[in-house]
Amino acid sequence: MDSLAGSVNRPLWLDTPLRPDARPALAGDTTADLVVVGGGFCGLWTALRAVEREPGRDVVLLEGERIAEHATGRNGGFCEASLTHGEPNGRARWPEEYDDLERLGIENLDGIEEAVARYGIDCGFLRGGALLVATREHEVADLAPDRPGFLDRDAVRKVVDSPTYLAGRLSAPEECAVLDPARLAWGLADAAERQGVRVAEHSPVTRIRRDGEAMEVHTPQGVVRASRVALGTNVFRPLLRRLRWTTVPVYDYVLATEPLTEAQLADLGWDPAIGVGDAGNQFHYYRVTPDRRILWGGYDAIYHFGRSIEPDHEERQETFGVLAEHFHATFPQLDGIRFTHRWAGVIDTSTRFSASFGTAHGGRSSYALGFTGLGVGATRFAADVMLDLLAGTETERTRLEMVRRPAVPFPPEPVAWAGIELTRRALARADETGRRNLWLRTLDRLGLGFDS
Repeated sequence: MDSLAGSVNRPLWLDTPLRPDARPALAGDTTADLVVVGGGFCGLWTALRAVEREPGRDVVLLEGERIAEHATGRNGGFCEASLTHGEPNGRARWPEEYDDLERLGIENLDGIEEAVARYGIDCGFLRGGALLVATREHEVADLAPDRPGFLDRDAVRKVVDSPTYLAGRLSAPEECAVLDPARLAWGLADAAERQGVRVAEHSPVTRIRRDGEAMEVHTPQGVVRASRVALGTNVFRPLLRRLRWTTVPVYDYVLATEPLTEAQLADLGWDPAIGVGDAGNQFHYYRVTPDRRILWGGYDAIYHFGRSIEPDHEERQETFGVLAEHFHATFPQLDGIRFTHRWAGVIDTSTRFSASFGTAHGGRSSYALGFTGLGVGATRFAADVMLDLLAGTETERTRLEMVRRPAVPFPPEPVAWAGIELTRRALARADETGRRNLWLRTLDRLGLGFDS
């Protein structure tokens, strides 16, 4: 497609001279109170919250590549309050505690906003809510026309103007923010270092083991001995065998346009504080970036046989072409606009669409993984859960059934690939017809699913 000509395969958020230089790798053996493995949002929040909760604690964060290199620096920058991948999923799985989960999610997003302000993190944080739009007739009823907040065709087009919109629902501003995820991550790393956290990049952890009362964390550059370890590796190969089937890696694809003019943005009527998502199973998500581009992602969630994670998977021309086609159909008034960036990121997808938590090594290590595309906000909550578990302290968070019971794992190959492909095709068919077939209804009854 002509609008993709000249685009670069590079995450928009990372394509900036503001990206900090890489920190040095671990230099030999050392000791610490706590080792955090992973330099994405999960690890960064854990390290920062550890020293906020216990000033003076000796914390080492180890990142195998660069801070924010993968999912953290490649997502759409939607920071949602939901800890459960939305209200319907949360009420279906944890009906008894959903109200508490909703409250905790709002408090968690409040905490993110407060941290951004306190540490002076310039990440374009705007808390304007999220607009969910129906583009097919059968999706309108799913937006609950009888409940407050429903927008009919005319009303939704006053929020964002697209001829494809049939109806919409705008959430409260407190429920969702948009931001630059890479800048947030870099700001969190800086804030953690200012409070004494030692951050080492290009220091991949190859092994963790218990040695008496201590934990040993092995890297090619040296070993860190610590009393506790928090694992935030998420989509990448888990360091605990028990977690190898917990998630599957799913590739998500994204485009970013050239900057819009003020006239083009005004023609859309779009408040940049509001993020947008489709109501379909195969959904798009999109928002206005701080420099007035439109970021447009989603729809194709691609799983590669054998849980494969490879750089070659990031270039998928057919998906980028479909995304561009859908963009131009949604916003025909932007005819002629071009895309400057295209990229992909890999998501840790869980059968329940939200994170699982737990401990190992007699309570000396903890983990969180499986955020299924909503990790920008939920990772801060997960950080506090992991720290609670390491402390051995019962809290409101650790009493939650969502925390105590892990997700049902995915099966091994070739069953995983066959099941995921069957589910993807069934979801596409459901988008066309508005009806969930026997396969999807069976997954619903079993509490299983596939999403990005």
